[in-house]
Amino acid sequence: MSDFRLEVFYTVAKRLSFTKAAAELFITQPAVTKHIRELEDQYKAKLFDRKGNYIALTQAGELLLHHAERVFELYRNVEFEINALSKRKEGLLRTGASTTIAQYIVAPLLAKFRGKYPDVQLSLITGNTEQVEKVLLAKEIEIGIIEGYSKKSEISYHEFLKDELVLVCSSKHPLANKHSLKPDDLKNISFVVREQGSGTLEVIDHSLKKAGINHSELKVEIRLGNTESIKSYLLNSSAMAFISVHAITDEVKRGELKILDVENLSIERSFYLISLQGRVSGLADLFFHFVNHNP
Repeated sequence: MSDFRLEVFYTVAKRLSFTKAAAELFITQPAVTKHIRELEDQYKAKLFDRKGNYIALTQAGELLLHHAERVFELYRNVEFEINALSKRKEGLLRTGASTTIAQYIVAPLLAKFRGKYPDVQLSLITGNTEQVEKVLLAKEIEIGIIEGYSKKSEISYHEFLKDELVLVCSSKHPLANKHSLKPDDLKNISFVVREQGSGTLEVIDHSLKKAGINHSELKVEIRLGNTESIKSYLLNSSAMAFISVHAITDEVKRGELKILDVENLSIERSFYLISLQGRVSGLADLFFHFVNHNP
């Protein structure tokens, strides 16, 4: 980085906290303040409005943040392309994934990618689909992997894997040995569901509507933020949930969870690789190529 002060500014702008920026950059808070003041002196403009314990970007700060993101993207591309001249694949690839994908799909994929390109550094941010799209739009990551039906015009979506969501309950559930359920039976069952903003919840709602059931007709017992919590809850309750088949393989083999068929209801979805519209970075393009050739 040619100017560490710009990195300090970028970190403060993204975290909106001098304290968090200092911790992330492994420097003292007074040092952070010093770097910001030097930039403000250089540009003769105030970069942050300070309101008690809170800070916000000024118009000048917003402008500098926009250009800082472009500068850092340029640095990453230069590093990758120069290394490519000598056949080295180096640099930092920042990725993000929705929770279910991060837990059961992405980790092995990233491990294989790192095995092939050991000099590439990886970072992974997790959250629900809405959150991953948000950090991509904020240019905090280059690539995301999500599920869901909604599409944003600023984002490019590339399908890379199919998934199925199935109705699951504890093997001790009174209905565990029932051959199948009718769609109307779902209205009398207590459900564990994902939080609002979850791509999984969006896909489930979409499929239920096609079967003539509105989400509001379900008896929602609790909302939980990740699949592991949902599985743990099911093992200790009489509730049910729709869960990815990728997430329950071990529990079904051990006889802890049971999959129930619902007549005329099939919940399928695609996982998507996402990037901002336009040209992706060299490392991001390398990852896309790797994924497409390593199903």
